[in-house]
Amino acid sequence: MNPWLIAAALAAFSTFLIHTFVGGRVIARPLLAARDLPRVPRLTVYFCWHMVTVLLFGMAAALAWAARHSNPPLVVLLGLLALAFAGLSLGLAVVFRVKPWHLPQWALFLVIAALAGLGLA
Repeated sequence: MNPWLIAAALAAFSTFLIHTFVGGRVIARPLLAARDLPRVPRLTVYFCWHMVTVLLFGMAAALAWAARHSNPPLVVLLGLLALAFAGLSLGLAVVFRVKPWHLPQWALFLVIAALAGLGLA
């Protein structure tokens, strides 16, 4: 059993819970109710929200599985995805001149990537 990958799985699952229960209330619900946005773009973003929900749960499950069954390529893929998501979040903050803590997902994904990296070591 790889304790670093268990920690990465727990971090991904915690991110899933935050995304689902806090983000759903604060971000997704108001977005869906925003009648000033056209319906198709609003539903597309809402669909993307749920894609992220599924992805986060899948990342947590895959990291937990990899903690018990050595699979370095899977861990590399998941770690790189988490790193890419962290970079995307920080990039959006820079491009749109938003304080990084207003888009805090980068920190959560960075933790997942770091723990996955430690699990590979």
